[in-house]
Amino acid sequence: MTKKEIVKTISEEIGLTQLKTKEIVQKTFDAIVDTLVEDKRIELRNFGVFEVKRRAARKARNPRTGEKVSVPEKFVVTFKPGKEMEERVRELERRAAQLAAEQLANGTPQLPPVSENPATPTSYEPG
Repeated sequence: MTKKEIVKTISEEIGLTQLKTKEIVQKTFDAIVDTLVEDKRIELRNFGVFEVKRRAARKARNPRTGEKVSVPEKFVVTFKPGKEMEERVRELERRAAQLAAEQLANGTPQLPPVSENPATPTSYEPG
């Protein structure tokens, strides 16, 4: 899903114009980024925690040449999903497993999910 699709969905649900909704969504994203830069952490209840962590400098290897290279320290953003998000994803996994079991029992072949947007294909990994 893209930001444009998020804006469209929200604007339809709450009855604001897409232009006004886009402004609100962008301000929300900007506030998250600003908070991460300033405070290094933002907790969104029932969603998750974004945190800036320092990754130490290290020695690595160039896979093409085998040469050892020095990788400088850097800051990375991590995300830990909240309980509600994790539970909803687990429920999705349970439903997918149940559907696969039903299809197997009925002899119905498992087909990969179809992407609504052909420009962004959905990957399929049987599980």
